[in-house]
Amino acid sequence: MTNPQLALKIQGLEKIYPSNKGEPAKHALKGIDLSVRRGSIFGLLGPNGAGKSTSINILAGLVRKTAGSATVWGFDIDEQPRNAKACIGIVPQEIYFDAFFSPREILELQAGLYGIPASDRRTDDILAAVSLQDKADSYTRHLSGGMKRRLLLAKAMVHNPPILVLDEPTAGVDVKLRQNLWGYVRKLNDLGVTIVLTTHYLEEAEELCDEIAIINHGEVVACDTTANLLGRLDEKIIIIQPAAPLPSLPEVLQKIGASLNKAGEIVIRFNPSHMSIGQILKKTQQAAIEITDLSTQESDLEDIFLQITSLKEPS
Repeated sequence: MTNPQLALKIQGLEKIYPSNKGEPAKHALKGIDLSVRRGSIFGLLGPNGAGKSTSINILAGLVRKTAGSATVWGFDIDEQPRNAKACIGIVPQEIYFDAFFSPREILELQAGLYGIPASDRRTDDILAAVSLQDKADSYTRHLSGGMKRRLLLAKAMVHNPPILVLDEPTAGVDVKLRQNLWGYVRKLNDLGVTIVLTTHYLEEAEELCDEIAIINHGEVVACDTTANLLGRLDEKIIIIQPAAPLPSLPEVLQKIGASLNKAGEIVIRFNPSHMSIGQILKKTQQAAIEITDLSTQESDLEDIFLQITSLKEPS
């Protein structure tokens, strides 16, 4: 029985690519289980070759799974493939358009492929939504890289799907465009669209996503809310600026793992469950160090990503 609260549900998903030209068979997915809530922004992270694109392509009907099941907006991808495909829009990482088609022609063609009657098409509205209305009739070869990114997004929205999958949407774009795309993703989500985001930019996932799954070597190695994932690492960093340069670290600070950085600051990584900031300051006083400034840093998603993926070796 399908869960009406879920946009996507994947159970035991496997994909084995057969051996080719003497190379051994590749077990790309090894029993993936994932659930994506409707209305959420869900991050799918992992190193290159982890299985992210394979999972997306199976959901989109572009790759045949070896085993397992998947539903898109409640529709089984095997039993109701047309309905499942109609509920998902894919924004690929690669940018490719016919150089002599205009954005308007591309969206009209895409609408025709989905069987959308001319009277029901929203071409002008979609172009306006991605700020391409003034380029509607220009050749795509005249568009900038950022405009082409937005056109990819527009193309995925033609059939008004409740789920959008963005595969590395900001790869190779500048900071300003990345911020603009983030804002547009939030706007779509506010309108009720479920967003699935794959990205190499961990700050992007940390900024946007409600929940995150980390895939490594074809397996889900972590899946939780972003807040819970960030709470997994029991580590903080305290940075102390001494009033006078230190020729070396006092032994009392060396014993708690302190180090001196290039700026002459004392850097201490510690576990709050084992040591408090008060205890660290007490040891600093014991070393007769006068403090002029002090700051702390929390663990971020990159720390968690590196820790989890380094622990999971291929099986």
